[in-house]
Amino acid sequence: MFRTLASAILLAAALWSAEKAPARKSAFDKATLEAYVRHLNVWGPQIKIQIDNPKPSSLPGFEEVTVHASAGNASADETFYVSKDGQKILRGNVFEVAQNPFKSQLDKLHTDLQPSFGTPGAPVVIVIFSDFECPYCKEEAKALRANLLATYPKEVRLYFKDLPLTQIHPWALQAALAGRCIFKQNPGAFWDYHDWIYEAQTDVTADNLKSKILEFVKGKEIDPLQLERCMDSKATQPEIDKSVAESKALGVAATPTVFVNGRQLVGQAAAWANLSQVIDYEIEYQKTDKNAGEDCGCEVKLPSPTLN
Repeated sequence: MFRTLASAILLAAALWSAEKAPARKSAFDKATLEAYVRHLNVWGPQIKIQIDNPKPSSLPGFEEVTVHASAGNASADETFYVSKDGQKILRGNVFEVAQNPFKSQLDKLHTDLQPSFGTPGAPVVIVIFSDFECPYCKEEAKALRANLLATYPKEVRLYFKDLPLTQIHPWALQAALAGRCIFKQNPGAFWDYHDWIYEAQTDVTADNLKSKILEFVKGKEIDPLQLERCMDSKATQPEIDKSVAESKALGVAATPTVFVNGRQLVGQAAAWANLSQVIDYEIEYQKTDKNAGEDCGCEVKLPSPTLN
């Protein structure tokens, strides 16, 4: 009788404790993870957050969860690794020792049929995300055009990607659309346009951009009527959208952003003095590892037009 009564008391106490105990939080609960990430990053209510469903990760015991944050035209994605019980969160990159540390970026960089110059099959591939109205992009472009082929005539190939920052640059998108229209007609002429638009940057406005472009193409191997139709119809908008989407997947938040064999360089890190050191390092590294560049055998790609 006593034992039965004692057991009943213990059971009642356990039930009372369970009722009083707060529910255990889990990072797999999207509201819980959102609140945690907002606090972590000091993201107020003006930041919109969307959380993807968990998916398997390469890290044993953890699921991968991507958080998308946006405010107006600005956006950023961040990946978190959540333990199977939902109690631990890892923030950072997971590397496979047997693979290139920048494999994730390399997998997201698509260079087929993009404007390029340099040597096909080069051990070092540079991809630049740029904005024709951005003054910092102008300086980066001038440095690359003046130094890249002169210093590395056979070792490097560069690809150009559009990232017009429409929220702060009123004519950047139109300039990008026009550049792609020119590229479709005459791939080599794209680089003439590239150099010209950056030089003309301070004289160009949203109102005079079209007339200045049509003046620029006179005497070149470009059909001005076809170009004007392409610009007016925004025929190359899908290409710009694809480039912008790619930049978001890579976490690019500023222009210019440069990738050297997948390694991301922004701001001063992309200045020529620093960039050339990274290129030198990659040239030597790829002599033995061959896990990046165009001669790595990592990807089958369509041929793309080149201007040397």
